[in-house]
Amino acid sequence: MNLYGAKYSRREVEARVPRMEQLGGVRRMKLVEGPEADVELIHVRTGAGLSCFVDASRCLDISLTEFCGVPLSWQAASGDVHPAYYDPAGAAWLRTAAGGLLMTCGFTQAGAPCEDGGERLGLHGRAHHLPARQVAAEGRWDGDEYDLRVAGVVEQTALFGESVRLTREIRARLGENTIAIRDLVENAGFAPTPLMILYHFNFGFPLMSEGTTVEFPSRRVVGREKTLSLEGIDTWQAPTENYAERVYYHEDLKTDAAGWTTVTIRNPRFPLAAGQVTKPVAVTLRWSTQNLPRLIQWKMPAIGVYVLGIEPASCHVEGRAAERKRGTLCSLEPGEALTYDIELHVTTE
Repeated sequence: MNLYGAKYSRREVEARVPRMEQLGGVRRMKLVEGPEADVELIHVRTGAGLSCFVDASRCLDISLTEFCGVPLSWQAASGDVHPAYYDPAGAAWLRTAAGGLLMTCGFTQAGAPCEDGGERLGLHGRAHHLPARQVAAEGRWDGDEYDLRVAGVVEQTALFGESVRLTREIRARLGENTIAIRDLVENAGFAPTPLMILYHFNFGFPLMSEGTTVEFPSRRVVGREKTLSLEGIDTWQAPTENYAERVYYHEDLKTDAAGWTTVTIRNPRFPLAAGQVTKPVAVTLRWSTQNLPRLIQWKMPAIGVYVLGIEPASCHVEGRAAERKRGTLCSLEPGEALTYDIELHVTTE
C-alpha cells in the first residue's frame, strides 16, 4: 500500500503497528444525548486524510466528512437527529434532515411535497430516515492493500403498498482518499412501483469559501424557475443576506467512454493543519449516468445555511405528481433491480 509517501507491504505495516486502527479503519459507536441519542455511526478513516461517519440509523447515509481534520461536508442545524423524530408530512422533512455529505432522497418520491394517486407525499421521501439492517463494518487485508467496507440493507415497505429494498455498500482503502458507493435498488414486491432516487451531496465551509469554483459537465443549464439567473452557478461567495435558494438543472452531460460524468469543486486555499497551512484541494464527485442521468445543483450561500448541493438523480425535484404529468416517472417491475455507482475523490494540487 501507499502510505505517508512510501510504499509498504502488509508485513512491513504489521511490523510497525500492533493494531490497524492506529492508522485507519472502521469503528462503530452510538451517540448518547438529546435528539441524537441512540443514533449509530460508523467512523471510516482512510489514513490518508479522508474520513467520514456513516449513519447506520439513516439509510447508511454519510454524515460529517473531513479531509485532514477539516470539514468538506455541511451539517444541518438538527444534527444527526434520531429518525424516530421524522415527520413525513409536507416539508417537515427539513426538521430532521441531518445534512452531512450524503442524504438519500427516495425511493418512491423525491422533491417537492405533492399528492399523487390519492397518496400524500412529503418532501424528498422516506429513504433518509430509514434505519439499516444486516449492517457490516469491517477492515481486511487483500494482498498488500487494506480495504474498508460498510454495508447493509434498507427497506421501504407498506402493507398493501410498495416493497423497495436498497442494498448499499460503501468502500474505501487505507492510504487512498476515495469513497465508493454501490447501491442495488430492487422491487421486492409483486406489483410495479414508482422509483425516484436523488443523491443529495452537501458541501460546506471551509471547502465552500470565497474563491471556490465548481466545474460542471453540462452543456446546458436551466433554472427550476424559468426566470432564474445563471450568474454565479460555478462560483462561490461570502454568506449573503436575504439569499433565496437557487435550483438548477444541468443537462446534456459530458461523459467518458464508460458513461461516467464528473463534478469538481476546487478550493485554491483549503486550510490544513488547523489553518496554519493552505493548499489547493479538489473534491471530485463521479457517477455512472446509466441510471442517474440527471444533475441538480442547489446553491444556498445564505447567512446561517451556507451550503452547495450537488445531486445526481433519476428525476427532477418538483415531486412525483409533476414527474408523472411530465411523462418522466420511472418505475420498477416486480423483481426488477437497478445499480447505482458513485465515487468521491479528494486530491491536493
